[in-house]
Amino acid sequence: MSRDRDDLIGALSGDLQPVKPVLRIDAMALLWCSISALYVIAVTQLLGPIRSNALAQLVGEPRFLIETLSGVLAITVTSLIVFRAGIPGALTRRFAAFGVVMMLVWLSSYIVGLVSPALEPSMLGKRPHCVWETFVYALPPMAAGFVLVRRLYPLQPVQTAMCIGLVAGMIPALYMQIACMYVPAHILQMHILPGLLVALVGAATAWLCRPRKD
Repeated sequence: MSRDRDDLIGALSGDLQPVKPVLRIDAMALLWCSISALYVIAVTQLLGPIRSNALAQLVGEPRFLIETLSGVLAITVTSLIVFRAGIPGALTRRFAAFGVVMMLVWLSSYIVGLVSPALEPSMLGKRPHCVWETFVYALPPMAAGFVLVRRLYPLQPVQTAMCIGLVAGMIPALYMQIACMYVPAHILQMHILPGLLVALVGAATAWLCRPRKD
């Protein structure tokens, strides 16, 4: 019996060849994140220009620049988490914890801003429908993320879908930092909150679409 089993294993594995990781999973994550960001920037510009002094503020206000870059880093790391979660064993707890910490650091900067804002609060650049822009712009990137990750093998699909929605929601939320008015309370309510709701939509979608057991 043991010899037969060894012969069977040998027959099945004899023609196997080593393969590269599926599309270099990190590259896939960065490509999805980059294309999603370009899409958000393009559609945002179609409805109106960014705040007139936003670029000057990025150059002249170091704290605002750091706040923005921390958002870019948090979104990028979470994108890597999303796709690594689709390959069993590719996502470590340490890297996942790093992503959570980076996201919390970025979002907490707006809470700190309620007391000590990075910029002088101003109504300049106010977009009347920014709350809907943030939510709606996130939906196509989220759908694309679902399609890509579904081709992998996420062991925790609901959590992975929530992270996809989080990234998709935070991209327009971050861009609104320069496209819309800078008032921390407004940012938290009209930009960040809709982005977080997209994460919940992602989790709910995965839960509703999960395979049912008889």
